[in-house]
This record gives sequence, structure tokens and C-alpha cells, in this order.
Amino acid sequence: MGEQRLVPVNLESYKPLRELVLEAIREAIINGVLKPRERLMEIQLAEELGVSRTPVREALRKLELEGFIVMVPRKGAYVADMSMKDVADVFEIRIALEGLAAALAAERITDEELEEMERHLVEKAEAIAKHDMEKLVEIDTKFHEALYGASRNERLIVIISNLREQIQRFRTSSLAMPGRMKQSLDEHRGIVEAIQSRDILMARQAAQEHIENAESILIESLKNEGFPLVD
Repeated sequence: MGEQRLVPVNLESYKPLRELVLEAIREAIINGVLKPRERLMEIQLAEELGVSRTPVREALRKLELEGFIVMVPRKGAYVADMSMKDVADVFEIRIALEGLAAALAAERITDEELEEMERHLVEKAEAIAKHDMEKLVEIDTKFHEALYGASRNERLIVIISNLREQIQRFRTSSLAMPGRMKQSLDEHRGIVEAIQSRDILMARQAAQEHIENAESILIESLKNEGFPLVD
């Protein structure tokens, strides 16, 4: 790893240390600071983050479960190198689970949560107008989190958030594809309208189509970037 690339964690934060370390390493992988196939040395990560090796070890264990890293026997931890097949597998599950989340939300959402989702639509339109990609990805994440929360199913929220994080590193290239930002906003609007109407079938269908479209666009953009097509 050589040079210092990770920012030391903020020890003043109210969050537990292991959570801060987990978030810092996960974010470094998502943002490409830590590259696919790169070996992760506990001691070096601990030094860069300004912590002991224990929270780093715990974080690596959790990141392995999340699919961000792989543990190679007698060799250590490496940043996972996702293939197109891995991405397709994640989307296959997400299509089903996002549809379920939207269907449950149509049954269980509160007026306050609906207002929150509508607010995200307005914020997303503003970010598109300003071509603010960072803000766009942030609002997109908040929109989906609000949708999952409205499902009132804690296990579903954990599983689907985990899947989403695994492909989070590709979000920007997907949204940057011509016309995708506006299309994504229209799809989000369709999901909200279906949930607002308490139309369970329509909500499920709108959410599934949204993820199917996101997958098609992402795979197209990854092919353009020369991403590996097979394992």
C-alpha cells in the first residue's frame, strides 16, 4: 500500500470505533482508493486509520461477509474483484427484493414517510439540474433507504442494503450514462405514485423495472469501461 491514503478516523465521533473503521475501509473500496485484488494489511490499515488492529480485524471480517473483500488461506485479505457475473447475481436478487420492499411499503408506509420520499424526488430533480453527481448518488441512496424503511421488515432492510453496498462502487458510472439521471427520476416518481395509491402490484412492478433498467445501464457502462465479463 505504501503511501498514506486513508484518513484517520474521527475518535470524537459518537459511533463505536469498529463501525467507524468499517465505514472508512468500505468507503475506500467503493471510491476506488483501495483497488480490486489489492492486499489489505491489518497493521498498515490500523496505522493509517490511527487505531489498533482489533477493530480493523473485525471490520475485515464484516467486509468479507458483505462481499467487499475475500480471505485467501495463508495469504490474507484482498479487495474483491467483482466480475460481470457477480454484478448480475446481485441484481437478480435485488430485483426480487426491491419489488417486495415496494409492495410492503404500499401496505405499510406512513404519511410522513411518503412526504420524505416526495422530498427526495424534488432534491433529485435539483441535483440533476445542477449536474451534481455526488449529491445525486447521495439522494438516490436516501430514496431507496426510505423505501426499505417503509417496508417495516428489518431483515429485508439489512439484506437489501448489504446487496446495494456491494455494487455501490459502480453507481457513478451508471448514473453518468446519457439520459439515465432523468430516466431514474421518472422511475422513482412512478414508484412513489404507486405506493401513494396503495397499489401493491403496481409498486412491485415499478420497483422491479427500475432495478432491471439500472442493471442494463450499468452493464452497458461497465462493458464500455472494459470491465471483466466473466469470472
